[in-house]
Amino acid sequence: MSDHIAKTFRRFRSVVLLLSAATLCAASTNASAAPVYTFTDLGTLGGTYSYATGINDAGQVVGYSHTIGNAAYYATLWNKAIASNLGTLPGGAYSDARAINNAGDVAGYSYTVSGTHHATLWSGTTATDLGTLGGTHSYATAINTSGQVAGYSNTTGTYNFHATLWNGTTKTDLGTLGGASSYARSINTSGHVVGYADITGNAHQHATLWNGTTVTDLGTMGGTDSLAIAINDTDQVVGISYIAAAQHATLWNGTTAIDLGGPDTGALAINDAGQVVGWTRTTGTPAVRATLWNGTTATDINSFLDASAASAGWVLNSATGINDAGWIVGDASNVLLGISDHAFLLTPVPDPDIFVLFSLGLVTLRLARLTRKEARQF
Repeated sequence: MSDHIAKTFRRFRSVVLLLSAATLCAASTNASAAPVYTFTDLGTLGGTYSYATGINDAGQVVGYSHTIGNAAYYATLWNKAIASNLGTLPGGAYSDARAINNAGDVAGYSYTVSGTHHATLWSGTTATDLGTLGGTHSYATAINTSGQVAGYSNTTGTYNFHATLWNGTTKTDLGTLGGASSYARSINTSGHVVGYADITGNAHQHATLWNGTTVTDLGTMGGTDSLAIAINDTDQVVGISYIAAAQHATLWNGTTAIDLGGPDTGALAINDAGQVVGWTRTTGTPAVRATLWNGTTATDINSFLDASAASAGWVLNSATGINDAGWIVGDASNVLLGISDHAFLLTPVPDPDIFVLFSLGLVTLRLARLTRKEARQF
């Protein structure tokens, strides 16, 4: 009995050692390799152009797209790369989706029958007019898991915009930093809102955080202006600071501003893991490239393209959204196909190491069961 069990365990140990070596080999091979993503051209509603502006954790993408002949553009939802026209408010000619939450609710704006822009909430294809702060126009730019919507609206009797928070159709004027105007760009689960506002005198704008009724100037990195564009659920904020007239992608932890690199960079989105996406302008050219920051390390997202997408001519110009699974959306072009602007989606290819480890676990479990079964036979 002892000899038989010993032989079984020796077989078990040999297989485990072999699979462990395979895992170490795979890990060593992939440690220096760039991650690979699957590229998807999200296409259009029949026209020439489309733009992705946001993505949720289910992988649903929103933005806007032109119709056949570029006669109009409409708020668009891409679900598994299938584009759906979300439509407009009654009588409106155009619409634009800017954000989507994990429930699939979409925020943006639509033209009204009178030709004004109104902040709009889509639940499915049902569009709800969120109204204004008494003025003519309003725009929704963000929505959180609770359905709170952030954006900006004209106030009564003026053309000045004020950052606005909508709870249902209840509107709150978030105020400014002492100047005439302010703009909300993002909202997190806690209802904290970021954007930018005119400071006293209206000569410059500063990145701004609204926490309830408290307005905080996030400051600049020594320049005159800054813009907060996105916030995650740990209250990390990203955007742009101007230094000597050049744009620098910026991360704020509290009121501490961190330069992510520049000149000519911009941060547009951040996920809860702290991964930041945006764009970098190629030195001496008008060309921009989609960029991912992990900490202050910047990587051209084009280096993540699989070989077939790269050889087909696709170039990723800007990244506008990233979800908590690391899926990235943005704007792509392809000179070989005559495409200047198409929404794209990048999804990470699973690391083969995970499958090796998974296989190792299954084999270990199987051998352990066999060993117990054989031991019971004696």
